[in-house]
Amino acid sequence: MSAIQPPTAADAVISAKGLTKRYGKHTAVNGIDLQIPAGRIVGLIGPNGSGKTTTLQALLGLIPCDGALQVLGLDPRTQRDQLMQDVSFIADVAVLPRWLKVSQALDFVEGVHPRFSRQKAERMIAATRLRPNMRVREMSKGMVAQLHLALVMAIDARLLVLDEPTLGLDIVVRKQFFQQLLEDYFDQDKTILISTHQVEEIEHVLTDVIFIQEGRVTLNASMEDLATRYLELAVLPEHLAEATALRPLAQRQVFGKTLMTFEDVPHAQLAALGEVRSVALADIFVAKMQGGAQ
Repeated sequence: MSAIQPPTAADAVISAKGLTKRYGKHTAVNGIDLQIPAGRIVGLIGPNGSGKTTTLQALLGLIPCDGALQVLGLDPRTQRDQLMQDVSFIADVAVLPRWLKVSQALDFVEGVHPRFSRQKAERMIAATRLRPNMRVREMSKGMVAQLHLALVMAIDARLLVLDEPTLGLDIVVRKQFFQQLLEDYFDQDKTILISTHQVEEIEHVLTDVIFIQEGRVTLNASMEDLATRYLELAVLPEHLAEATALRPLAQRQVFGKTLMTFEDVPHAQLAALGEVRSVALADIFVAKMQGGAQ
């Protein structure tokens, strides 16, 4: 698996060229190009205000935008009703009306989404402490997440879009959420696009990653590519000047050691200067954000 491959527009789940959204003089999304095939779990990662949510809104036809755009072979700006038959979208799993009962949530989704399986949702809910007459106000945040996840995973959608889906949930619930998403929902015919700024919590579920900063894509690669493209070097003191000359992407001091992050520098070249190790996605993210758009 290499970087996100450029499939034809007909094959791509999401195909965008020059995607742009302006609010007056402010450009929220600035000429983004994307080609995402089916069967991937893609993280759209960026700091608050980077343009993540605006990008998702454009892809889902929730806001007007400029540029060439197709999602599942349709233009979200003119064919949104048709598109949403194959798309499931969650902005925040922790937000449901407090008066809503579990049974009413099932009734609602069954009434609005043609590809919702009530039987599947009920089977998933039966494995939790949720009960049909329980109201949202009686639930913990974790239970609300379980309900929301059951509703989502019972929809046979080709594209699932999650915008900061675990915001405000504790770490145990967040891990359970993504684990269940992998085990009970994802397959090679489905595509998941997850927007977040909490890098560590989704690193283990992603096949591909897109970094976005100030409305621009600064990195678009598969997780496998990142393992060879980015390396961290614990520099031996006598090689500090030589390592610095290789122009590290980032540098920091940890317990008296100098650690440098490099992009596209051969492993063998770095190994001669110290100890080489892989780089966590969060460290790559910080390095790229500090370095700005490349």
